[in-house]
This record gives sequence, structure tokens and C-alpha cells, in this order.
Amino acid sequence: MNRGVVYALGAYTVWGVLPVFWKALRTVPAGEILSQRVVWSLFFMTGLLTLKRDWRALKPALKNRATLLAVLVATALLAVNWLTYIWGVNAGYVVEASLGYFINPLVNVVLGVLFFREKLRLAQWLPVGLAILGVVYLTLSYGELPWIALVLAFTFAFYGLIKKTLRLGPFHSFTLEVGGMSLPALAYLLYLELVGQGAFGHQGGATTALLALTGVVTALPLLWFATAARRIPFSTLGLLQYVTPTLQFLLGVLVYGEPFTPARMVGFALIWAALLLYSLEGIVVRRRTARMTPVR
Repeated sequence: MNRGVVYALGAYTVWGVLPVFWKALRTVPAGEILSQRVVWSLFFMTGLLTLKRDWRALKPALKNRATLLAVLVATALLAVNWLTYIWGVNAGYVVEASLGYFINPLVNVVLGVLFFREKLRLAQWLPVGLAILGVVYLTLSYGELPWIALVLAFTFAFYGLIKKTLRLGPFHSFTLEVGGMSLPALAYLLYLELVGQGAFGHQGGATTALLALTGVVTALPLLWFATAARRIPFSTLGLLQYVTPTLQFLLGVLVYGEPFTPARMVGFALIWAALLLYSLEGIVVRRRTARMTPVR
């Protein structure tokens, strides 16, 4: 098997089973988990960049106001995404969280049209419309907007949009992002210690160890993903990304026993059909283009 595919599967699998990790920390408030995740991710990334002696790329970025502003916005989007996901998982919304990452690729398509003037073929508009219909159906059947899914889908899509425009490698930009979050995160953790509400070191060795590992489980799949992105076609990477929400969905329904009513099944089926149509259309077009391209 292509090593790039192995790295991609590793990254998507870790992201897919992360609900198990966050559930193990359910006694810790989401805000504290987020803060610990930020601090330990920064520790991990600074150690990695020091080991690689790869700090040079950060200097021009720190002197460029436009880059810093973009990183600041990306940081805010990432913080909202992480907090929503952690809270959603531990509040019993693993299935809805998975829906967010099923929707995300189609949100990316819409953003490509709006911001990069990418043109969609007629056959590509159908899955986008189906996905919208699925979200509308879920909203009407439940009487409320699936806000967790939409927040996760749109924050991650806009986060990816900003990352696409940054002239900075993924490791360096991620280091700046967690660095930007580290001061408020540290301040919050110190406050919790002062008022006697901190979990780190006070809820047993297992909880403390898991909090310390948040940096590793955050940064390691990111490194694998970045390695895979350099080794395999983007289309392959795009198809493999459905491993993550599929695993999340299965965990929510089969392991954590979250309700999956007929109404929810219809909404999900519309969105799954949209993803299938979009993926198949892309494969057909790529193969047709490959056959029409002359061999030189």
C-alpha cells in the first residue's frame, strides 16, 4: 500500500476515534480541556520545530501584518471548532458532530465558488442541493437547527479557506495558531488553579495523563495528514476523509447508543447521497479527462 495512503488513513482514523479520548475526559469541563489541548499542542510543536531546527519560516510571518491577521482569524475559527466538538461529544452529540464533517466537503465546494470563482458543473450542483435539502429536513423534523453540525462544518471550512491562502507551511501556521491561543488558555488554567477548580493533577493520574496527551493526539495526526498530502493525489485524500465522520457516526450509534430515529436517517441519507454523487461525478470526469489527454 502507498505510504501516503497509510499516513492519510492513520490521520483520519485517529480523528475518527477521538470521541473515545474526549469521552474519557468527560469529568473535565470543555473549556479546560480546550485550554490544556492548546498548551500541550504548543509544547509539542515547539519541541518538534526545535528538534528540526526549523524556526526560520516563522520570522517573515511574524513581520507581515496580513499574515498575522489571517492567522488570528484562523486561530479564532479553530478555537470555536475545537470547543464545539469537545463539548458536543461529551454532551452526547457524537452523531451530530459526525454530520458536521460529512457536510464539510460540500461547504468547501460552495466556498470555492464564492471566494475563488471556481465553476461547478451542472452535475455538481445536484449534490450541493441534496445536502442543503438534508439539513433543512433535519431542521424541520427536529424543530431546531442542527447547530453543532453546522458550526463544525462552517468553522472548519473557513479555517481551510484561510489556510489555503497562507504562504506558510502547515506546521508553522499551526504553531502560530496554538501560540495565539496559548496566553488566554494559560490565563484560564491559572485561574482554575487559583480558585481550586483545576483538573490537572487533582482528578487522579489517569485524567492528568490524558490531559497531557492532548497535544500528541492533536499534533500527530496533523503531521501524518501533511505528509500524506505531499505523497498522494488530492482526490484520493478527499475520498479518504470520509473515514473520520463514518467512524464518529458508528461510535455515536453503536458504542454510545445515541438515538438514530427514522427522521434523522432520512436527513443523513440525503447528505450521504449528496457525497456519493459528488465523489462519483469527480471520478468519472477525471477518468474521462485522463483518456482525452494525449500521451507525450
